[in-house]
Amino acid sequence: MKIVKDEKLNMARHGLAHILAKALVSLYPDTKLAIGPAIEDGFYYDVDTKEQLTPDHFDAIEKKMHEILGKGEPFVREEISRSEALKLFSGNPYKEEIINELPKDAVISIYKTGDDFFDLCSGPHVESSKNLQNYAFKIHAVNGAYWRGDEKNKMLQRVYVYAFADKKQLAEHIRMLEEAKKRDHNKLGRELEIFTTVDYIGQGLPIILPKGAKIIQIMQRFVEDEEARRGWQLTKTPYMAKSDLYKISGHWDHYKEGMFVLGDEKKDKEVFALRPMTCPFQYQAYLNKARSYKDLPLRYDETSTLFRNEASGEMHGLIRVRQFTISEGHLMCTPEQLEQEFKSCLELAIFMLKAVGLYEDASYRFSQWDPKDKSKYIGTEEQWTQTQNTMQKILDHLDIPYEVAIGEAAFYGPKLDIQIRNVFGKEDTLITIQIDQMQAELFGMEYTDKDGKKKYPTIIHRTSIGCYERTLAYLIEKYAGAFPLWLAPVQVKVLSLTERNNDYAKEVFDILQSKGFRAELDDRNEKIGYKIREASAMKIPYLIIVGDEEEKTKTISIRGRGFENKSGLMLEDFMVRLNDEVEKRVLKK
Repeated sequence: MKIVKDEKLNMARHGLAHILAKALVSLYPDTKLAIGPAIEDGFYYDVDTKEQLTPDHFDAIEKKMHEILGKGEPFVREEISRSEALKLFSGNPYKEEIINELPKDAVISIYKTGDDFFDLCSGPHVESSKNLQNYAFKIHAVNGAYWRGDEKNKMLQRVYVYAFADKKQLAEHIRMLEEAKKRDHNKLGRELEIFTTVDYIGQGLPIILPKGAKIIQIMQRFVEDEEARRGWQLTKTPYMAKSDLYKISGHWDHYKEGMFVLGDEKKDKEVFALRPMTCPFQYQAYLNKARSYKDLPLRYDETSTLFRNEASGEMHGLIRVRQFTISEGHLMCTPEQLEQEFKSCLELAIFMLKAVGLYEDASYRFSQWDPKDKSKYIGTEEQWTQTQNTMQKILDHLDIPYEVAIGEAAFYGPKLDIQIRNVFGKEDTLITIQIDQMQAELFGMEYTDKDGKKKYPTIIHRTSIGCYERTLAYLIEKYAGAFPLWLAPVQVKVLSLTERNNDYAKEVFDILQSKGFRAELDDRNEKIGYKIREASAMKIPYLIIVGDEEEKTKTISIRGRGFENKSGLMLEDFMVRLNDEVEKRVLKK
């Protein structure tokens, strides 16, 4: 089921981007405009101007935008020739580059706003800026952005603007963002001692601290056990390979810029590269012996550490990193098995999302190839059409609500991307399920069918919970660091009321640890109020407090999130409650 976006709001944001561009050119005449698309919460415009824009400029720019809107000027479309377009935008290298890259038969259009401004644009637009006068907007940031995201290009200034249908919606969005800052994993994850980064180690290479490592370990064990229960076989493959492997798979020709290459082809006999994905390695397990249709479906999974040479400007905490660990799997099946196996992969992903509490935050994207840029992909147009039609039928049959994203496919096949937004609204892929009808042939992965003929299996590439680092980031933000008990790195902290209660506190702590609970002990000579505040700040689910009365009666007192403070409890009874909460994977209390 294809999702239809709010085109009216998107068109309004597009129009306001033109108003911003006109305001910037009016205020700073040397400005060269690059691109200005609508985005999820407004729009931005990349500009090249001598003026270093700062928040001190925002009021003046907004004032100029309102002044332009007040004139109620129409948006007038004109179609022009390539030579006319190059003449109009002479001296603007960004527009010239866009024009020169357009196909020879492309319709080139500009939109005029009043008699003194025009911009290269395919449209569509609202009829007049009068239609935009009731929309509410606010400039909120200026960041550096390389032209077309390439570090080799010039750094431009990207002006970000929130834009909504009215002031109420804008105010609510800003309020939500203020709340989001409190949940930002990049800040909170460091405060809670989950991860850190070190400049001399490098961008995108976080150090996962003991608490973060414990959460990832819990998830990893849970995922591997569940995958095994569903018929997946675990493999363990190398972190690197010779370039020969990547040349067969197509990664060398289509993904080399995103890889860490070890060596120089011009000088070295053998050149290696760290793996950006596991698929060509796991195929070797399939190729280890002859296969027949009776072996299929064949499911391999692996907890894979991968390496991708992400651009430095793309790094963000744990969400986008250069080394990460992923729950990756590859499934070989017959055409008749494809839909059921795809469905099973999706069911596994949904099970995982529900288990950690991210299911309600997920959206679905059907990522397809771009037929206008065939050089990015392997295979023929007929193969892509057939594979995408097959995948669309499966998605529609499963009634998956998806958006279509042209150009976001892997170079070897279309995919279903399960998307999650961070607290600031930025969307990234957490889980993918891909259909691949090409790489089996590249690697000679045959099977003997019922009719005795050799055939190539269809391959499904899938993750079940995605990248563990990214999942951890989303969970920090989802729960504001207050993890559900089954995921919490420290489940219980035992606090002694006074020093004379330390021995009993240690006794309680030892019992909890012996029963497998993740516990800590605080027997410092500090006031109990200070100990409670410190433990609460670390978002520990339950605090056990023991004083003279508890020691005398061999009981405990409890403070917990969403749990009424209680005294006089037996430790055994409390552990029953803890076990029940962990086994049921309770998410909220």
